[in-house]
Amino acid sequence: MMLLVVAILLASTVSYYATNSTRTRTVNEDIRLIKNHIWVNGSGALSGFVVQNIGGRDVLLDQITVRGVMASWSDVFVYRVPSGSTLSGDLNATSLVNIVDGGTVDGNIISAVTSEVPLKSGNEIVVYVKNPGNVLNNDLGTTLALGIYTSNAQYIKETNVESLTVQ
Repeated sequence: MMLLVVAILLASTVSYYATNSTRTRTVNEDIRLIKNHIWVNGSGALSGFVVQNIGGRDVLLDQITVRGVMASWSDVFVYRVPSGSTLSGDLNATSLVNIVDGGTVDGNIISAVTSEVPLKSGNEIVVYVKNPGNVLNNDLGTTLALGIYTSNAQYIKETNVESLTVQ
């Protein structure tokens, strides 16, 4: 009987150690979508948001969706916030004419994207999606889903549709 108790205690200790060791070495992915907007007017729609990687590992943004419709990479533009700094203030509505490779939005030069977007741990990027997900003028005031997909998770944020009228 004593031998059985010792064997169970030993097995439990080994199992606990292995589980604890594995959990402390596993680094989790954690992304935040902030300053999210979807703007629309008669000439089109624009989605703008900031993606923060606050997890312990680099991630690859595999898909971006608005209203459940995947955005084409040719319509996605990014501004990489310099390492060690954060974007101050909110994103401002801008003309669709500015959303081009090398265009300037809020004083920042944006770049076109051709495929998945890598994001280092601790960094953030501003993402603009031109004419996303069949968003039309009659969607003003409604709430739509804005989504980011990685290989491990999906991050969805409900976003109100606002007027793109730049005054």
